[in-house]
Amino acid sequence: MQYLYHKQSGAIGLELTGDEHRYLFKVRRHRQGDRVALRNLEDDYLYWYEVISLDKRHATLQLIEQEERVVSALKSLHIGWCLIDPKRIERVLPSLNEMGVARITFIACARSQRQFKLDFKRLEKILLNSSQQSGRSVLMELAFMEDLKHFLQEHPDAVMINFSQNQLSDHDPIKTVVVGCEGGFSPEEVAYFDANRVVGFQTPLILRSESAVCAVASKLLL
Repeated sequence: MQYLYHKQSGAIGLELTGDEHRYLFKVRRHRQGDRVALRNLEDDYLYWYEVISLDKRHATLQLIEQEERVVSALKSLHIGWCLIDPKRIERVLPSLNEMGVARITFIACARSQRQFKLDFKRLEKILLNSSQQSGRSVLMELAFMEDLKHFLQEHPDAVMINFSQNQLSDHDPIKTVVVGCEGGFSPEEVAYFDANRVVGFQTPLILRSESAVCAVASKLLL
């Protein structure tokens, strides 16, 4: 763990209970007198606290130092991800967060199954846990768009990942990319993109949607 998230980080004194207390003192096994790092993810500061008092349910922390420390990817990437089963999204979301994806907009594409509903509070909790482990200082942004057409109206520079002779690695710098769901894109959705804004991978294998998203992130960010 690189830090503990607490929304009141920066205050002179903090009281920890519940999950925050359990994680620091039962999982991480910190003790009274230890220094621990906290972030509020609202500013760029890492706050160092000393554990002043500790019992089985409560801990009192006192601020002793703070430092401005930004930890983020060197490049920015926005992924438009056609909606798939949220359980599969949850499995790869920590990896995308660790690689430094700046934003994911989930899109209800033509072949997305309409019964899927996103629990953004649950996704944010996954991102918080991942950021604490990776040290990331800016939380990934999450959004939802009702269809691909509206997404492209807001992000006309986006490129599509699809079967193509144009290779992802050969394209000009990409800041926004759209990845399809199971079954890929409909003909109408493909027609939204000029041929030079459709790129693919150098493989004959068919990737699952979540595999393609991770491949895109790793190629463009790492």
